[in-house]
Amino acid sequence: MNGVLKALALPVVLFTGWWVLSADSESFYAPPLSQILTAFGDTWTLEQLKADVLPSLLRLFAGFLLAALIGVAAGVAIGSSRRLRAVTEPVLEFFRAIPPPVLVPVIMLFAGIGDAMKVIVIVFGCVWPILLNTVEGVRAVDSVVLETARSYGVTGTARITRVILPSASPQIATGLRQALSIAIILMVISEMFAASNGLGFTIVQFQRSFAIPEMWSGIILLGLLGFGLSLLFRLAERRALRWYEGLRAAQRSS
Repeated sequence: MNGVLKALALPVVLFTGWWVLSADSESFYAPPLSQILTAFGDTWTLEQLKADVLPSLLRLFAGFLLAALIGVAAGVAIGSSRRLRAVTEPVLEFFRAIPPPVLVPVIMLFAGIGDAMKVIVIVFGCVWPILLNTVEGVRAVDSVVLETARSYGVTGTARITRVILPSASPQIATGLRQALSIAIILMVISEMFAASNGLGFTIVQFQRSFAIPEMWSGIILLGLLGFGLSLLFRLAERRALRWYEGLRAAQRSS
């Protein structure tokens, strides 16, 4: 509960400051926060949320989960094999350096302009932090633990699920946390190209029609979604890695 309150403290301060500083604003492009919040209530009805936000979230989750599966599986394989790591490292560094938005027109040529294109863009951007953190996590597994597992006959799939993945899970969680923020950004960017719904599409439509308060309300909604997803991920991560936090606390106290 204290963690939730701490996470909410800064957004509350920022919104209060925004309200006070924009109260007397007469700018067309930066209206008062009170006007934006009024537009928020009028614009983002339950029907509008179903029409635009729900498709965005479905694409986000599909791309994020696919990236997680690919990144963890490939990361375990590469991290477990020195030879495979030496072969794939130049290729990984090359593709990691390519900004995913640059590839949107290329992906459109092969995947069309439907949901598949948007999911692929999210996957391409999210897979790298997950994969690289998984590789580092697998490489950091204690050799004594691996040898002990081998001596007890823990090999094959059991070795991966019971030894390698639990040991590398803190590093994997770090990669997943980084990928989540990237997924939200790419979700919006992908919906700005040849889309007919979604949060990114709607924000651009408001901007093009000079519906500025509505545009700002969409940006606020996007920020709230990102904040909420980040908070949920932190809670899930804390529960899943409770053993790791306990181990660190024990090490600090000793």
